[in-house]
Amino acid sequence: MRPGEAFTVYHTSPTLSSLSKPVVLWTQQDVCKWLKKHCPHNYLTYKLERMGIVQETLRQEVLQQVLQLQVREEVRNLQLLSRASFGNLS
Repeated sequence: MRPGEAFTVYHTSPTLSSLSKPVVLWTQQDVCKWLKKHCPHNYLTYKLERMGIVQETLRQEVLQQVLQLQVREEVRNLQLLSRASFGNLS
């Protein structure tokens, strides 16, 4: 590996795809955006830790509840889409 290569491996900005900057220059916001896109579970864990929920079992409980809410929302959206589709057929 040549000097400087280590920083070009992840030389993509999570905020601006056309412009890039080395990971070492990422802001906290850049890191959060990257985590949210590439590691959603870790992103949620990170956010929960920052909210003060440091105990792993409590974080897992909260994450489970959030995932259940997301599933319910998706089911509701699918039901609405299904109703709209059948309504257009009549």
